[in-house]
Amino acid sequence: MSIRNIEIKARSARQADIRRILTDLGADFRGMDHQVDTYFRVPNGRLKLREGRIENNLIHYQRSNEGGPRESRVTLFACKPVEGSDPSSIHPLKQILSNALEVLVVVDKKREIYFLDNVKFHIDLVDALGEFVEIEAIDTDGSIGPEELRRQCDHYVSLFGITEDNMVAESYSDMLIR
Repeated sequence: MSIRNIEIKARSARQADIRRILTDLGADFRGMDHQVDTYFRVPNGRLKLREGRIENNLIHYQRSNEGGPRESRVTLFACKPVEGSDPSSIHPLKQILSNALEVLVVVDKKREIYFLDNVKFHIDLVDALGEFVEIEAIDTDGSIGPEELRRQCDHYVSLFGITEDNMVAESYSDMLIR
C-alpha cells in the first residue's frame, strides 16, 4: 500500500498533557506497542522492518530531513508474526533482509498509538533518545491532498503547544547513528 503523509516529530516533556488532549477529543487509543525497527542500508530512501504487537510492517519511505511538517511517501507491506513461534524469535523476513542487506541501526521504543480520523498520533519513549510525540496526517487514496494534510498537522502542533525548537528534523535512526 502506498500512502502520502505530512508528519512532524518533536521532543516532548508534555506527554501527559498531549494524552489528556487526545482523550478529551475522543481519539481512538489503539494501545501501547513495544516496537523494534530494524533499518537496512539501501540506495534510495529508508527501509525498515517494524516488529511489534500492534504494528508489524516492512516499510520503505522517502522523506527529507527538515524541521516542521514534512511530506513522506510511504510503501507498507503488512507482515504477520509467524504462527506458533516464540515472539522473541527472529522473524523469517528479518533473517532474509539481514542476510541480504547491511543492518544500519535498530530503534527500540515504547509507543502509544492514537487516531482521530485520518490523523495518527504517537507518544514515544525511545531507548537512548527520550520522549517524543509524532503527528502523521495520512492520505491513503489521494482524496485529501497535501494542503489539507499540512493544515491538519499544523492544527495539532498548535493544539499540543509544540514549538519550533522542539521539532526534530531527523529520524530516530539518524539520531542514534549520530
